[in-house]
Amino acid sequence: MNKFTGVDYLEIDSLFSEDEILVRNTVREFIDSEVIPVIEKHYREDTFPMQIIPQMAEMGLFGSNLPAEYGCAEMNNVAYGLVMQELERGDSGVRSFVSVQSALVMYPIFTFGNEEQKKYWLPKLAKGEKIGCFGLTEPDYGSNPAGMVTHAEKVKGGYVLNGAKMWITNGTIADVAIVWAKLNGIIRGFLVEKGMDGFSAPEMKGKHSLRASITSELIFQDVFVPDKNLLPGSDGLKSPLMCLNQARYGIAWGVVGSMMACYDTALNYAKSRIQFSKPIAAYQITQEKLVYMLTEITKAQLLNIQIGRLKDKGTVKHTQISMAKRNNCEKALEIARISREILGANGILDEYPVMRHSANLESVKTYEGTHEMHTLIIGEDITGYPAFD
Repeated sequence: MNKFTGVDYLEIDSLFSEDEILVRNTVREFIDSEVIPVIEKHYREDTFPMQIIPQMAEMGLFGSNLPAEYGCAEMNNVAYGLVMQELERGDSGVRSFVSVQSALVMYPIFTFGNEEQKKYWLPKLAKGEKIGCFGLTEPDYGSNPAGMVTHAEKVKGGYVLNGAKMWITNGTIADVAIVWAKLNGIIRGFLVEKGMDGFSAPEMKGKHSLRASITSELIFQDVFVPDKNLLPGSDGLKSPLMCLNQARYGIAWGVVGSMMACYDTALNYAKSRIQFSKPIAAYQITQEKLVYMLTEITKAQLLNIQIGRLKDKGTVKHTQISMAKRNNCEKALEIARISREILGANGILDEYPVMRHSANLESVKTYEGTHEMHTLIIGEDITGYPAFD
C-alpha cells in the first residue's frame, strides 16, 4: 500500500499556517495508523470503531473550534476543516461522529445554553466522557423541519416531550440528545438525557451506506425533561438551522478527504495496472479522468479555504457554505464513481476504499440539506425569489 502524501497540485499548502499544517498532519497520521487498518472490518460488520473515541478526544478533535475555557482546543475554522478532511479520508462515519459531537451537540450547548449547561456538558463532551446526538429530522419531515410534530408541553418543574426523530447519528450510544420540539408552536432545544423515562433510541439496521456509523431513531413517550434542560437561548427554526450550518461547513471539508482517497487510489492503480503492454495511466481516456478529478479536488480545496477564512473573520454567509456543501458533495460522489471505473472490477473489492466511499457519499450528499435544497437556498439569495414552494 502506498503511503498517502496528500493531493496538492496548486501548492495549496502554502496558504495554510504552520499550526494548520501540524493539525492536519497529526490527524492524517492518526487515520493512517488507527482507522484505515480497521475500517473495512467495521464497515462489513455494521459497527463503529468505538476504540478510537478516547484517542480522538485526547487529540482535541471534539468541539475543536470552541473556547479553551470549556476544555476545547480553540482551533481556527480552517484547522477544524482540515480535521474534518482527514477524518473523512478514513471514512465518512468517523467524520460524522466528530461532526455531530462538535457542530450539532457542543455548538448548540455553547451557543444556546446557559453558563451552567456549558460548564457541565462541554468539558465532558470534549473529553469523550459523554457522547451526544442531534434530533431534528423526523420520519415525515426532512427538508421541511418546520413541519415537525414532536412537541413539548409545559408542566410543573419542566416539560413533557412526545414525538419521534429519525436518521440520528450516534443516537443509540448517546448520553445526551439535543432535541428540537415545538413548545407553544415555537421550536426550542432540549437536553434529553439517556435513561429518562419514556426515551428510547433503537438502532436502525439494513443500511448500504455509512455502515461504520451508528444511525438511530429517537422515540419520546411522555418524557419528562426538567426546566434546567431547556436550552434558554434557542428560539425558533433559526436555532437548529444555525447548527446545521456548522455541520455543513465540516461536510464541505470532509468530502475533500473522500475525493483525495479515491483519486490517490485510482492514480496509483492506473500506474501499476498493465493492459495491452502498458499501464492504463498511459491511455488518453484514463488521463482525462484523472485530470478531471484532480481539477475538481483543487477547486473544492480553494472553495473551502476561502469559506474558512471568511468564517474566521465572522463574515461568512450561510448561502456560501451551502455552495461549498452542494458542490463538493456532488463532485466527491462523481470522483468516487470515476475512480471505480478506473479500477474496473477491482473497484468493488474492499481491498480498495473506493466503493465504500462511494456508498457513504450517497448519504453525505443527502444529509444536512439535499443537493436540491442547497440549490434553492443559493437561488433565493442571488435572485431574491424563494422557490421552495
